[in-house]
Amino acid sequence: MIPIQGYNGARVAVLGLGRSGLATCAALQAGGATALAWDESPEARRNAEGQGIAVHDLTRIDWAEVAALIVSPGIPHLYPTPNRIIASAITQGVPVDNDIGLFFRSFATLETMEFDQPPKVVAITGSNGKSTTTALLHHILEQAGRPTQMAGNIGKGVLSIDPPQNGEVVVLELSSYQTELARALTPDIAVFTNLSADHLDRHGGMGGYFAAKRRLFAEGGPDNAVIGVDEFEGQFLAGQIGQNPEDMRVIRISSGRKLSGPGWNVFARKGFLAEYRRGKQVASIDLRTVKGLPGAHNHQNACAAYAAARSLGLAPRLIEDALHSFTGLPHRSQLVAEARGVRYINDSKATNAESAAQALQAFDRIHWIAGGLGKDGGISALVPHLGKVTKAYLIGHSAREFALQLGDTAHEICDTMDRAVASAMSQAQSGDVVLLAPAAASFDQFKDFESRGQAFIDAVSAQLAGQGASDDH
Repeated sequence: MIPIQGYNGARVAVLGLGRSGLATCAALQAGGATALAWDESPEARRNAEGQGIAVHDLTRIDWAEVAALIVSPGIPHLYPTPNRIIASAITQGVPVDNDIGLFFRSFATLETMEFDQPPKVVAITGSNGKSTTTALLHHILEQAGRPTQMAGNIGKGVLSIDPPQNGEVVVLELSSYQTELARALTPDIAVFTNLSADHLDRHGGMGGYFAAKRRLFAEGGPDNAVIGVDEFEGQFLAGQIGQNPEDMRVIRISSGRKLSGPGWNVFARKGFLAEYRRGKQVASIDLRTVKGLPGAHNHQNACAAYAAARSLGLAPRLIEDALHSFTGLPHRSQLVAEARGVRYINDSKATNAESAAQALQAFDRIHWIAGGLGKDGGISALVPHLGKVTKAYLIGHSAREFALQLGDTAHEICDTMDRAVASAMSQAQSGDVVLLAPAAASFDQFKDFESRGQAFIDAVSAQLAGQGASDDH
Protein backbone atom coordinates (compact mmCIF):
# COMPACT_ATOMS: atom_id res chain seq x y z
CA MET A 1 0.00 0.00 0.00
CA ILE A 2 1.08 3.58 -0.69
CA PRO A 3 0.00 5.71 2.33
CA ILE A 4 -1.52 8.96 1.12
CA GLN A 5 0.44 12.04 2.15
CA GLY A 6 -0.86 15.52 2.92
CA TYR A 7 -4.12 14.72 4.71
CA ASN A 8 -2.94 13.69 8.17
CA GLY A 9 -5.72 14.53 10.63
CA ALA A 10 -8.11 15.64 7.88
CA ARG A 11 -11.51 14.29 6.85
CA VAL A 12 -11.57 13.17 3.22
CA ALA A 13 -14.73 12.09 1.40
CA VAL A 14 -14.57 9.09 -0.95
CA LEU A 15 -17.32 8.56 -3.52
CA GLY A 16 -17.54 5.10 -5.10
CA LEU A 17 -16.56 1.92 -3.26
CA GLY A 18 -15.35 -0.39 -5.97
CA ARG A 19 -11.76 -1.59 -6.15
CA SER A 20 -10.20 1.87 -6.38
CA GLY A 21 -12.50 3.40 -3.77
CA LEU A 22 -11.81 0.75 -1.14
CA ALA A 23 -8.07 1.01 -1.76
CA THR A 24 -8.30 4.80 -1.46
CA CYS A 25 -10.02 4.55 1.92
CA ALA A 26 -7.35 2.19 3.26
CA ALA A 27 -4.50 4.35 1.92
CA LEU A 28 -6.03 7.52 3.36
CA GLN A 29 -6.33 5.92 6.76
CA ALA A 30 -2.75 4.63 6.53
CA GLY A 31 -1.68 8.25 5.95
CA GLY A 32 -3.51 9.48 9.05
CA ALA A 33 -6.69 10.79 7.39
CA THR A 34 -10.30 9.93 8.20
CA ALA A 35 -12.09 8.51 5.17
CA LEU A 36 -15.80 9.28 4.83
CA ALA A 37 -16.96 6.66 2.33
CA TRP A 38 -20.14 6.52 0.27
CA ASP A 39 -21.62 4.54 -2.60
CA GLU A 40 -25.17 4.64 -3.89
CA SER A 41 -25.22 0.84 -3.86
CA PRO A 42 -26.32 -0.60 -0.48
CA GLU A 43 -24.35 -3.76 -1.26
CA ALA A 44 -21.17 -1.75 -1.81
CA ARG A 45 -21.72 0.11 1.45
CA ARG A 46 -22.20 -3.14 3.36
CA ASN A 47 -19.04 -4.54 1.83
CA ALA A 48 -17.08 -1.46 2.89
CA GLU A 49 -18.42 -1.60 6.43
CA GLY A 50 -17.41 -5.25 6.56
CA GLN A 51 -13.86 -4.13 5.86
CA GLY A 52 -13.91 -1.63 8.72
CA ILE A 53 -14.51 1.45 6.57
CA ALA A 54 -16.78 4.16 8.01
CA VAL A 55 -19.73 4.90 5.71
CA HIS A 56 -21.04 8.46 5.66
CA ASP A 57 -23.95 9.77 3.59
CA LEU A 58 -22.31 12.38 1.36
CA THR A 59 -25.68 13.80 0.35
CA ARG A 60 -25.99 15.18 3.89
CA ILE A 61 -22.43 16.21 4.62
CA ASP A 62 -21.12 19.59 5.74
CA TRP A 63 -18.52 20.27 3.08
CA ALA A 64 -16.86 22.88 5.27
CA GLU A 65 -15.49 19.99 7.36
CA VAL A 66 -14.04 18.09 4.37
CA ALA A 67 -10.55 18.60 2.94
CA ALA A 68 -11.19 16.91 -0.42
CA LEU A 69 -13.53 14.62 -2.34
CA ILE A 70 -11.96 11.58 -4.01
CA VAL A 71 -14.01 10.16 -6.88
CA SER A 72 -13.95 6.73 -8.54
CA PRO A 73 -13.34 6.89 -12.32
CA GLY A 74 -16.72 5.55 -13.41
CA ILE A 75 -18.65 8.45 -11.87
CA PRO A 76 -19.20 11.47 -14.20
CA HIS A 77 -17.94 14.75 -12.79
CA LEU A 78 -18.61 17.07 -15.74
CA TYR A 79 -20.29 15.55 -18.81
CA PRO A 80 -22.91 14.49 -19.73
CA THR A 81 -24.22 15.51 -16.29
CA PRO A 82 -22.14 15.79 -13.11
CA ASN A 83 -23.01 13.50 -10.25
CA ARG A 84 -25.03 15.49 -7.68
CA ILE A 85 -22.53 14.85 -4.85
CA ILE A 86 -19.60 15.97 -6.99
CA ALA A 87 -21.54 19.03 -8.13
CA SER A 88 -22.30 19.90 -4.50
CA ALA A 89 -18.63 19.62 -3.51
CA ILE A 90 -17.47 21.73 -6.45
CA THR A 91 -20.09 24.38 -5.69
CA GLN A 92 -18.70 24.60 -2.15
CA GLY A 93 -15.12 24.91 -3.40
CA VAL A 94 -14.00 21.48 -2.19
CA PRO A 95 -11.05 20.08 -4.21
CA VAL A 96 -12.02 17.02 -6.26
CA ASP A 97 -9.39 14.40 -7.07
CA ASN A 98 -9.05 10.68 -7.76
CA ASP A 99 -6.76 7.86 -6.70
CA ILE A 100 -4.35 8.58 -9.56
CA GLY A 101 -3.80 12.13 -8.35
CA LEU A 102 -3.31 10.90 -4.79
CA PHE A 103 -0.83 8.28 -6.00
CA PHE A 104 1.41 10.76 -7.82
CA ARG A 105 1.19 13.22 -4.93
CA SER A 106 2.27 10.53 -2.47
CA PHE A 107 4.76 8.75 -4.72
CA ALA A 108 6.67 12.02 -5.13
CA THR A 109 7.51 12.00 -1.41
CA LEU A 110 9.45 8.76 -1.93
CA GLU A 111 12.13 10.76 -3.75
CA THR A 112 13.39 11.92 -0.36
CA MET A 113 14.18 8.31 0.58
CA GLU A 114 17.72 7.03 0.17
CA PHE A 115 17.57 5.13 -3.12
CA ASP A 116 20.68 4.52 -5.21
CA GLN A 117 18.28 4.35 -8.17
CA PRO A 118 15.03 6.23 -7.49
CA PRO A 119 11.88 4.35 -8.54
CA LYS A 120 10.26 5.43 -11.78
CA VAL A 121 6.71 5.54 -13.08
CA VAL A 122 5.73 4.79 -16.67
CA ALA A 123 2.13 5.83 -17.44
CA ILE A 124 0.41 4.56 -20.59
CA THR A 125 -2.75 5.97 -22.14
CA GLY A 126 -4.49 5.94 -25.53
CA SER A 127 -7.68 4.69 -27.13
CA ASN A 128 -6.55 1.17 -28.06
CA GLY A 129 -3.75 -1.13 -27.03
CA LYS A 130 -2.88 0.42 -23.68
CA SER A 131 -3.58 -2.77 -21.70
CA THR A 132 -1.40 -4.89 -23.98
CA THR A 133 1.34 -2.24 -24.02
CA THR A 134 1.27 -2.02 -20.23
CA ALA A 135 1.41 -5.79 -19.76
CA LEU A 136 4.12 -6.12 -22.41
CA LEU A 137 6.38 -3.49 -20.84
CA HIS A 138 5.86 -5.08 -17.43
CA HIS A 139 6.82 -8.46 -18.92
CA ILE A 140 9.93 -7.01 -20.58
CA LEU A 141 11.07 -5.51 -17.28
CA GLU A 142 10.47 -8.78 -15.45
CA GLN A 143 12.47 -10.70 -18.03
CA ALA A 144 15.26 -8.15 -17.68
CA GLY A 145 15.39 -8.71 -13.94
CA ARG A 146 14.20 -5.20 -13.09
CA PRO A 147 11.88 -4.91 -10.08
CA THR A 148 8.49 -3.84 -11.41
CA GLN A 149 4.81 -3.59 -10.54
CA MET A 150 1.80 -3.14 -12.82
CA ALA A 151 -1.26 -1.19 -11.74
CA GLY A 152 -4.08 1.14 -12.76
CA ASN A 153 -6.67 -0.20 -15.17
CA ILE A 154 -4.78 -3.50 -15.16
CA GLY A 155 -3.32 -5.42 -12.26
CA LYS A 156 -3.61 -3.76 -8.86
CA GLY A 157 -5.19 -0.44 -8.01
CA VAL A 158 -2.51 2.26 -7.93
CA LEU A 159 -2.69 2.73 -4.17
CA SER A 160 -2.55 -1.03 -3.51
CA ILE A 161 0.95 -1.56 -4.86
CA ASP A 162 3.80 -2.35 -2.50
CA PRO A 163 6.24 0.41 -1.53
CA PRO A 164 8.74 0.42 -4.39
CA GLN A 165 12.22 -1.04 -4.20
CA ASN A 166 15.47 0.53 -5.28
CA GLY A 167 15.42 0.96 -9.06
CA GLU A 168 11.84 -0.32 -9.42
CA VAL A 169 9.60 0.66 -12.33
CA VAL A 170 5.86 1.05 -11.74
CA VAL A 171 3.93 0.60 -15.00
CA LEU A 172 0.46 2.18 -15.02
CA GLU A 173 -2.38 1.89 -17.51
CA LEU A 174 -4.50 5.05 -17.31
CA SER A 175 -7.83 5.76 -18.96
CA SER A 176 -9.11 9.17 -20.01
CA TYR A 177 -11.46 9.09 -17.01
CA GLN A 178 -8.43 8.86 -14.74
CA THR A 179 -6.17 11.38 -16.46
CA GLU A 180 -8.91 14.00 -16.80
CA LEU A 181 -9.57 14.40 -13.07
CA ALA A 182 -6.20 13.66 -11.42
CA ARG A 183 -4.79 16.80 -9.79
CA ALA A 184 -1.22 15.46 -10.04
CA LEU A 185 0.16 13.64 -13.09
CA THR A 186 3.95 13.39 -13.01
CA PRO A 187 5.19 10.15 -14.62
CA ASP A 188 8.85 9.79 -15.54
CA ILE A 189 7.83 8.33 -18.89
CA ALA A 190 4.43 8.92 -20.53
CA VAL A 191 3.11 6.86 -23.45
CA PHE A 192 0.33 7.79 -25.89
CA THR A 193 -0.57 4.84 -28.13
CA ASN A 194 -3.22 6.25 -30.50
CA LEU A 195 -6.53 8.10 -30.64
CA SER A 196 -9.95 7.15 -31.96
CA ALA A 197 -13.44 8.28 -30.98
CA ASP A 198 -14.52 6.82 -27.63
CA HIS A 199 -16.31 7.97 -24.48
CA LEU A 200 -17.34 11.18 -26.27
CA ASP A 201 -20.44 11.70 -24.12
CA ARG A 202 -18.25 11.61 -21.00
CA HIS A 203 -15.80 14.19 -22.37
CA GLY A 204 -18.15 16.51 -24.24
CA GLY A 205 -16.80 15.53 -27.67
CA MET A 206 -13.56 14.57 -29.37
CA GLY A 207 -11.74 17.70 -28.26
CA GLY A 208 -12.47 17.00 -24.62
CA TYR A 209 -11.44 13.38 -25.02
CA PHE A 210 -8.08 14.32 -26.54
CA ALA A 211 -7.57 17.00 -23.90
CA ALA A 212 -8.03 14.39 -21.16
CA LYS A 213 -5.31 12.24 -22.73
CA ARG A 214 -2.97 15.22 -23.24
CA ARG A 215 -2.99 16.05 -19.52
CA LEU A 216 -0.61 13.15 -18.91
CA PHE A 217 2.08 15.12 -20.78
CA ALA A 218 1.36 18.59 -19.45
CA GLU A 219 2.20 18.92 -15.76
CA GLY A 220 5.94 19.37 -15.53
CA GLY A 221 6.47 17.16 -18.55
CA PRO A 222 7.80 13.59 -18.41
CA ASP A 223 11.51 12.87 -18.91
CA ASN A 224 10.55 10.90 -22.03
CA ALA A 225 7.34 10.93 -24.06
CA VAL A 226 6.50 7.99 -26.34
CA ILE A 227 3.94 9.24 -28.86
CA GLY A 228 1.99 7.30 -31.48
CA VAL A 229 1.90 9.52 -34.57
CA ASP A 230 -0.39 7.52 -36.84
CA GLU A 231 -3.13 10.10 -36.18
CA PHE A 232 -2.72 13.85 -36.55
CA GLU A 233 -3.48 14.38 -32.86
CA GLY A 234 -0.40 12.34 -31.98
CA GLN A 235 1.72 14.33 -34.42
CA PHE A 236 0.41 17.53 -32.85
CA LEU A 237 1.18 16.28 -29.32
CA ALA A 238 4.72 15.24 -30.26
CA GLY A 239 5.28 18.64 -31.82
CA GLN A 240 4.07 20.41 -28.71
CA ILE A 241 6.39 18.47 -26.41
CA GLY A 242 9.55 18.59 -28.51
CA GLN A 243 11.68 21.73 -28.34
CA ASN A 244 13.05 21.04 -31.81
CA PRO A 245 13.06 18.18 -34.36
CA GLU A 246 16.16 16.67 -32.68
CA ASP A 247 14.69 16.61 -29.16
CA MET A 248 15.50 13.12 -27.89
CA ARG A 249 12.97 13.33 -25.07
CA VAL A 250 10.26 12.53 -27.63
CA ILE A 251 10.13 9.06 -29.17
CA ARG A 252 7.73 8.92 -32.12
CA ILE A 253 6.22 5.53 -32.92
CA SER A 254 4.21 4.21 -35.86
CA SER A 255 2.78 1.00 -37.22
CA GLY A 256 2.72 0.79 -41.01
CA ARG A 257 4.99 3.60 -42.14
CA LYS A 258 8.64 4.52 -41.92
CA LEU A 259 9.41 7.52 -39.74
CA SER A 260 12.20 9.85 -40.78
CA GLY A 261 13.81 12.88 -39.22
CA PRO A 262 16.70 13.70 -36.94
CA GLY A 263 15.01 12.65 -33.70
CA TRP A 264 14.25 9.29 -32.02
CA ASN A 265 11.86 7.08 -34.00
CA VAL A 266 10.54 3.53 -33.56
CA PHE A 267 8.27 2.05 -36.20
CA ALA A 268 6.97 -1.27 -37.51
CA ARG A 269 6.70 -1.86 -41.24
CA LYS A 270 6.09 -5.11 -43.12
CA GLY A 271 6.50 -7.06 -39.89
CA PHE A 272 9.81 -5.53 -38.81
CA LEU A 273 10.38 -3.14 -35.91
CA ALA A 274 13.12 -0.58 -36.48
CA GLU A 275 14.69 1.99 -34.17
CA TYR A 276 16.34 5.09 -35.60
CA ARG A 277 18.23 7.80 -33.73
CA ARG A 278 19.46 10.95 -35.46
CA GLY A 279 18.69 9.40 -38.83
CA LYS A 280 20.68 6.19 -38.23
CA GLN A 281 19.24 2.73 -37.60
CA VAL A 282 20.36 1.28 -34.28
CA ALA A 283 18.18 -1.86 -33.99
CA SER A 284 15.74 -4.11 -35.84
CA ILE A 285 13.42 -6.92 -34.71
CA ASP A 286 11.44 -9.38 -36.83
CA LEU A 287 7.95 -9.26 -35.29
CA ARG A 288 6.50 -11.84 -37.68
CA THR A 289 7.74 -14.66 -35.46
CA VAL A 290 6.39 -13.15 -32.22
CA LYS A 291 3.29 -15.29 -31.69
CA GLY A 292 1.86 -13.28 -28.81
CA LEU A 293 1.63 -10.06 -30.87
CA PRO A 294 -0.16 -10.77 -34.17
CA GLY A 295 -1.27 -8.01 -36.52
CA ALA A 296 -0.42 -4.37 -37.16
CA HIS A 297 -2.24 -3.15 -34.04
CA ASN A 298 -0.07 -5.38 -31.85
CA HIS A 299 3.02 -4.26 -33.73
CA GLN A 300 2.13 -0.73 -32.65
CA ASN A 301 1.90 -1.99 -29.07
CA ALA A 302 5.31 -3.60 -29.48
CA CYS A 303 6.76 -0.31 -30.71
CA ALA A 304 5.35 1.56 -27.72
CA ALA A 305 6.62 -0.94 -25.15
CA TYR A 306 9.99 -1.20 -26.92
CA ALA A 307 10.41 2.60 -26.93
CA ALA A 308 9.55 2.86 -23.24
CA ALA A 309 11.94 0.03 -22.39
CA ARG A 310 14.72 1.69 -24.40
CA SER A 311 14.15 4.97 -22.57
CA LEU A 312 14.66 2.98 -19.35
CA GLY A 313 18.04 1.83 -20.63
CA LEU A 314 17.27 -1.74 -21.71
CA ALA A 315 19.23 -3.25 -24.60
CA PRO A 316 17.46 -4.16 -27.87
CA ARG A 317 18.49 -7.84 -27.71
CA LEU A 318 17.08 -8.22 -24.21
CA ILE A 319 13.79 -6.62 -25.30
CA GLU A 320 13.60 -8.87 -28.36
CA ASP A 321 14.00 -12.00 -26.23
CA ALA A 322 11.20 -10.82 -23.93
CA LEU A 323 8.86 -10.18 -26.88
CA HIS A 324 9.12 -13.83 -27.89
CA SER A 325 8.11 -15.05 -24.43
CA PHE A 326 5.08 -12.75 -24.17
CA THR A 327 1.86 -14.76 -24.47
CA GLY A 328 -0.55 -11.83 -24.78
CA LEU A 329 -3.46 -10.78 -22.60
CA PRO A 330 -6.62 -12.82 -22.17
CA HIS A 331 -9.39 -11.88 -24.62
CA ARG A 332 -7.08 -9.73 -26.78
CA SER A 333 -5.94 -11.68 -29.87
CA GLN A 334 -5.33 -14.55 -27.48
CA LEU A 335 -4.30 -17.87 -28.99
CA VAL A 336 -6.32 -20.34 -26.93
CA ALA A 337 -5.79 -23.53 -28.94
CA GLU A 338 -4.22 -24.94 -32.06
CA ALA A 339 -5.38 -28.33 -33.31
CA ARG A 340 -5.21 -30.05 -36.70
CA GLY A 341 -3.63 -26.95 -38.15
CA VAL A 342 -6.47 -24.63 -37.07
CA ARG A 343 -5.79 -21.75 -34.69
CA TYR A 344 -8.49 -20.52 -32.28
CA ILE A 345 -8.17 -16.83 -31.41
CA ASN A 346 -10.11 -15.12 -28.63
CA ASP A 347 -10.44 -11.35 -29.23
CA SER A 348 -13.57 -10.82 -27.14
CA LYS A 349 -12.23 -7.36 -26.23
CA ALA A 350 -13.04 -6.30 -29.82
CA THR A 351 -16.31 -4.74 -28.73
CA ASN A 352 -16.65 -2.27 -31.60
CA ALA A 353 -16.14 -2.24 -35.36
CA GLU A 354 -12.79 -0.49 -35.22
CA SER A 355 -11.15 -3.03 -32.91
CA ALA A 356 -12.73 -5.91 -34.86
CA ALA A 357 -11.24 -4.47 -38.06
CA GLN A 358 -7.78 -4.71 -36.54
CA ALA A 359 -8.36 -8.38 -35.73
CA LEU A 360 -9.69 -9.13 -39.22
CA GLN A 361 -6.57 -7.62 -40.76
CA ALA A 362 -4.25 -9.67 -38.55
CA PHE A 363 -5.15 -13.12 -39.90
CA ASP A 364 -5.89 -15.00 -43.15
CA ARG A 365 -8.64 -17.52 -43.98
CA ILE A 366 -10.87 -16.49 -41.09
CA HIS A 367 -13.95 -18.22 -39.71
CA TRP A 368 -15.33 -15.19 -37.92
CA ILE A 369 -17.60 -15.37 -34.86
CA ALA A 370 -19.29 -12.01 -34.38
CA GLY A 371 -22.35 -10.47 -32.78
CA GLY A 372 -23.80 -9.49 -29.46
CA LEU A 373 -25.37 -6.17 -28.59
CA GLY A 374 -24.53 -4.11 -31.67
CA LYS A 375 -23.43 -0.49 -31.50
CA ASP A 376 -24.37 2.43 -33.76
CA GLY A 377 -23.65 1.51 -37.36
CA GLY A 378 -23.38 -2.18 -36.63
CA ILE A 379 -20.62 -3.72 -38.74
CA SER A 380 -21.12 -1.65 -41.91
CA ALA A 381 -17.65 -0.13 -41.40
CA LEU A 382 -16.14 -3.61 -41.60
CA VAL A 383 -17.18 -4.31 -45.20
CA PRO A 384 -13.77 -3.25 -46.60
CA HIS A 385 -12.08 -5.73 -44.22
CA LEU A 386 -14.06 -8.87 -45.05
CA GLY A 387 -11.80 -10.10 -47.84
CA LYS A 388 -10.05 -12.62 -45.58
CA VAL A 389 -13.29 -13.91 -44.04
CA THR A 390 -14.21 -17.37 -45.32
CA LYS A 391 -17.46 -17.38 -43.37
CA ALA A 392 -19.13 -15.47 -40.53
CA TYR A 393 -20.98 -17.15 -37.65
CA LEU A 394 -23.34 -14.69 -35.98
CA ILE A 395 -24.52 -14.74 -32.39
CA GLY A 396 -26.56 -12.69 -29.98
CA HIS A 397 -29.06 -9.87 -30.19
CA SER A 398 -27.71 -8.28 -33.38
CA ALA A 399 -27.04 -11.46 -35.37
CA ARG A 400 -29.74 -10.80 -37.97
CA GLU A 401 -28.88 -7.12 -38.24
CA PHE A 402 -25.23 -8.01 -38.83
CA ALA A 403 -26.25 -10.59 -41.46
CA LEU A 404 -27.85 -7.83 -43.53
CA GLN A 405 -24.58 -5.88 -43.55
CA LEU A 406 -22.29 -8.70 -44.72
CA GLY A 407 -22.96 -8.38 -48.45
CA ASP A 408 -21.68 -11.42 -50.33
CA THR A 409 -19.76 -12.84 -47.36
CA ALA A 410 -20.96 -16.34 -46.48
CA HIS A 411 -22.63 -16.42 -43.09
CA GLU A 412 -24.71 -18.46 -40.70
CA ILE A 413 -27.05 -17.39 -37.89
CA CYS A 414 -25.91 -19.43 -34.89
CA ASP A 415 -27.39 -17.36 -32.02
CA THR A 416 -25.26 -18.99 -29.29
CA MET A 417 -21.52 -19.26 -28.75
CA ASP A 418 -21.61 -23.05 -28.48
CA ARG A 419 -23.33 -23.44 -31.84
CA ALA A 420 -21.03 -20.92 -33.50
CA VAL A 421 -17.89 -22.66 -32.28
CA ALA A 422 -19.20 -26.10 -33.24
CA SER A 423 -20.13 -24.96 -36.74
CA ALA A 424 -16.89 -23.05 -37.33
CA MET A 425 -14.80 -25.95 -36.09
CA SER A 426 -16.61 -28.41 -38.38
CA GLN A 427 -15.84 -26.25 -41.44
CA ALA A 428 -12.35 -24.94 -40.70
CA GLN A 429 -9.44 -26.60 -42.45
CA SER A 430 -5.71 -26.72 -41.74
CA GLY A 431 -4.27 -23.23 -42.04
CA ASP A 432 -7.56 -21.53 -41.12
CA VAL A 433 -8.27 -19.35 -38.09
CA VAL A 434 -11.42 -19.46 -35.97
CA LEU A 435 -11.64 -15.90 -34.64
CA LEU A 436 -13.94 -14.46 -32.00
CA ALA A 437 -14.01 -10.70 -32.69
CA PRO A 438 -17.61 -9.74 -31.84
CA ALA A 439 -17.70 -6.07 -32.94
CA ALA A 440 -20.45 -5.70 -30.33
CA ALA A 441 -21.04 -5.37 -26.61
CA SER A 442 -21.53 -8.53 -24.58
CA PHE A 443 -24.39 -7.58 -22.30
CA ASP A 444 -27.15 -9.36 -24.22
CA GLN A 445 -25.80 -12.81 -23.31
CA PHE A 446 -22.86 -12.28 -20.95
CA LYS A 447 -21.87 -10.27 -17.89
CA ASP A 448 -18.89 -8.71 -19.67
CA PHE A 449 -16.41 -9.31 -22.48
CA GLU A 450 -14.30 -11.51 -20.19
CA SER A 451 -17.25 -13.86 -19.63
CA ARG A 452 -17.89 -13.96 -23.37
CA GLY A 453 -14.26 -14.78 -24.06
CA GLN A 454 -14.29 -17.51 -21.46
CA ALA A 455 -17.42 -18.98 -23.07
CA PHE A 456 -15.49 -19.15 -26.35
CA ILE A 457 -12.54 -20.85 -24.64
CA ASP A 458 -14.84 -23.34 -22.90
CA ALA A 459 -16.68 -24.14 -26.13
CA VAL A 460 -13.42 -24.69 -28.03
CA SER A 461 -12.07 -26.92 -25.26
CA ALA A 462 -15.28 -28.96 -25.11
CA GLN A 463 -15.42 -29.45 -28.87
CA LEU A 464 -11.77 -30.47 -29.07
CA ALA A 465 -12.20 -32.89 -26.18
CA GLY A 466 -15.25 -34.37 -27.89
CA GLN A 467 -13.26 -34.89 -31.08
CA GLY A 468 -10.38 -36.42 -29.18
CA ALA A 469 -8.07 -33.69 -30.47
CA SER A 470 -5.14 -32.57 -28.44
CA ASP A 471 -4.77 -28.90 -27.61
CA ASP A 472 -1.38 -28.00 -29.01
CA HIS A 473 -1.24 -24.64 -27.26
